[in-house]
Amino acid sequence: MVLNFPGNNILSQVGFRSLCLITLLVVDTTVHADEPLYVKNISPIAGLFGIPSQRNAASLEQGTFSVAGQLGLANHYVADSNAGEALNLDGETFRAGLELRYGLFENWDIQLDVPWIDHSEGQLDSLIENWHDFWGMPDGGRPDVDRDQLDYRYVAQGANFDLRDDASGAGDITLAVNYSFYSDESSAASLALGYKFGSADEEDFLGSGGDDIFLALRFSGEHLADLPLTWHGHLGYTHAGKANFLGARQERDLWFAGLALDWQVADKLSLLAQVDAHAAPLDSELTALGDEAILLTLGARWRFSPQWSIDLNFVEDVRVETAPDITFQATIRYYGNR
Repeated sequence: MVLNFPGNNILSQVGFRSLCLITLLVVDTTVHADEPLYVKNISPIAGLFGIPSQRNAASLEQGTFSVAGQLGLANHYVADSNAGEALNLDGETFRAGLELRYGLFENWDIQLDVPWIDHSEGQLDSLIENWHDFWGMPDGGRPDVDRDQLDYRYVAQGANFDLRDDASGAGDITLAVNYSFYSDESSAASLALGYKFGSADEEDFLGSGGDDIFLALRFSGEHLADLPLTWHGHLGYTHAGKANFLGARQERDLWFAGLALDWQVADKLSLLAQVDAHAAPLDSELTALGDEAILLTLGARWRFSPQWSIDLNFVEDVRVETAPDITFQATIRYYGNR
């Protein structure tokens, strides 16, 4: 049996989103030339936990800083059930984030991530259905339900959630330190320790309701096979705090991994490809909740100067339903005192 819940047609916060997009395009802001893409799985459940995005393994020099702005817009549609579980995820998630880094000491920097999250019925359903029709791709049941509705529901023994009204607000804040224990002219390796504070409202899917801690091993390098390539990767572990609405089904020990490649095709332009993966957030027989997520990201980077750049990219769920159908992202970063 597949759930088909009626949703509430509530206008999304278009004004706020438009303001954020205009700000990113008007202000000369950026991502540095040797950063991997900023990628988050902002699926309603997986996006709640402290799984960090990839970054350069090299720490900022002492006394220097960077400021980044990130936008992500993801569309979800999953309807699945079995004898003991029933899941419906239909809606859109908008995420705006501010990331601050500062070089504390030699080989050490500190990083702060502050997100703002909005769940709504969205506006991308017709666009995605038309895209699927154009390429002859399956819609996964999208035509059988009303377009542009918000309906997140899960029912199972020991766990359930229900969100059908628009919700927005500050998300869980993450603080991390990065220590580069190895570096030379073309490569670096580091260890990172991070803590996600369970400060946001879990009932509105703005946070998990628990504190998470993560440990990551990162590495970066340049010029593979004498080509203008920069590569990055990370591997790590997150111990998630208890999310009450997920009950005993929650998986609290989560691995994550990723690999990224930056190909500089012109002086100021790079093409980027990236794979990110992480463990399933729940002990579930349903793919969207119980299978490991695999995401593929493709994007481009335009470097305005040694201090400024902008990334535009999209994220696809390589393992279908373990992440949003599609996520559009933009990231801008400024490196100061360089």
